[in-house]
Amino acid sequence: MGTPLGNFIRAKRDSIEPESLGLQTPGRRRSPGLRRLDLATRAGISVEYLARIEQGRDRNPSPTVINSIADALCLNPSERNHLRYLAKIAGDACSVQIRPVPPPRRVRPSVLQTLCLLDSGVAVVTNRLGDILAHTTGYQSITSGTGLLDDAEPNLNRYLFTDPRARTFFADWDDIADEQAFDLWQAPSLENLEWLTSELIPIAGPEFTNRLRRHVVPHRGVLRLNHPEGHQLRLLRETLELPMDAQQLIIFLPECDQTAQAIDQLQRQPHGRLRSIS
Repeated sequence: MGTPLGNFIRAKRDSIEPESLGLQTPGRRRSPGLRRLDLATRAGISVEYLARIEQGRDRNPSPTVINSIADALCLNPSERNHLRYLAKIAGDACSVQIRPVPPPRRVRPSVLQTLCLLDSGVAVVTNRLGDILAHTTGYQSITSGTGLLDDAEPNLNRYLFTDPRARTFFADWDDIADEQAFDLWQAPSLENLEWLTSELIPIAGPEFTNRLRRHVVPHRGVLRLNHPEGHQLRLLRETLELPMDAQQLIIFLPECDQTAQAIDQLQRQPHGRLRSIS
């Protein structure tokens, strides 16, 4: 059985054209991408050792080995950070027994006060598992009629992968799905990640599990939304980390005048006051 670390290395290896690294590929190849032998040679490790890492039989490669693999795969900075993170949690999984527990949902009063100052705008407090913990009326206005906030404890990942309306609401659903699956690997603890995946995997199916295993490092661009009332919104996202709480305050800014006017129209409709979900 593999590990997230091994899955990521294999996925990157399979995605590389040998010719791009100046390697010769004589004859027909049985599988695409970089051979295990080629990667091991470039990283300066044995093929057997690389196989153990990819197959999850060695979960504690040294930082030197991880950096050598990153160099051999020509990873960019974001991919390198992700590789190091996966190596860390692979080692943690060996030393602790994971006991799934639900993540905390409380938002500190000072964070809620900050959100109140932003109530005329579009902002939300979430954790890395996708739980929507508190939001402004502006956020409620741009998601009204989509079903995202219908649950008593709304979760963006659950909505994204199980509610058919999400594929219409998010104009670039595939990109957002990749983003959310990737962010789950940055969950505050192994226990919390296991809690969500044990709940979500049975109902989300392969659309979720395949993305979770591919480890696609996202290129976060403009967020495009199709509001049920016909508005097409283009939003920029600014994320403020709340490390004390393992939460995030995300502020959505209109990317164009048309979006700003649409948000203004939506906010004039009654949606209630700032809501804290906890």
